[in-house]
Amino acid sequence: MAGKAVSAPRGPYKTGVRRREQIVQAALTVFGEQGFAGGSIRTIAERVGVSHATLLQHFGSKEGLLTAVLEEWDRQTVETGLSGVEGLEYFRRLPLVMSAHLANPGLLELFITMAAEASNPAHPAHTFIRHRYDRNLTILAGHLRQAADAGETTSLAPAQIDMEVRIVTAVLDGIGLQWLNDPSTDIVQAVATFMDRTIADWSRH
Repeated sequence: MAGKAVSAPRGPYKTGVRRREQIVQAALTVFGEQGFAGGSIRTIAERVGVSHATLLQHFGSKEGLLTAVLEEWDRQTVETGLSGVEGLEYFRRLPLVMSAHLANPGLLELFITMAAEASNPAHPAHTFIRHRYDRNLTILAGHLRQAADAGETTSLAPAQIDMEVRIVTAVLDGIGLQWLNDPSTDIVQAVATFMDRTIADWSRH
């Protein structure tokens, strides 16, 4: 028996989803411009045209809104140039991702700052940042393992793969931190140079 067609959200539910998306987009802009501490709930609510109380109904707190913003930033990162690519191509696309981040430097600054501050377990973004790092390491390891299995690189032991993706992550974070201290840093070229050398090294092992 054929299943029933699933209808699209309608009425108040659809309106609520749309309103939530509008709030997240406004918070992306405000936090990007003013940082988490400087960006107020009231400012975000005014940009969307809702009350302070309505905004809190959707996210519970400023910290809850921050988590939603970081999740949206993460989603946009994947859609920028990493969706659908595998193996070494995933690593070759990382400079493109950095380039897209520079189109919204306030958010890149926000994420770099949050990543450092959230090492404190009491920070509202601690759980999100911790899970994001764990997930990214797993994704990078999967692509490097796939590249090794496909012969794109020489054979790499699991321990080697784990270490290599941690180094890649550390360099990306370090370049981002350099840019935060000196905005003239060419992070796109730095990432491209590093990945070219790293992929060549993986092929020579």
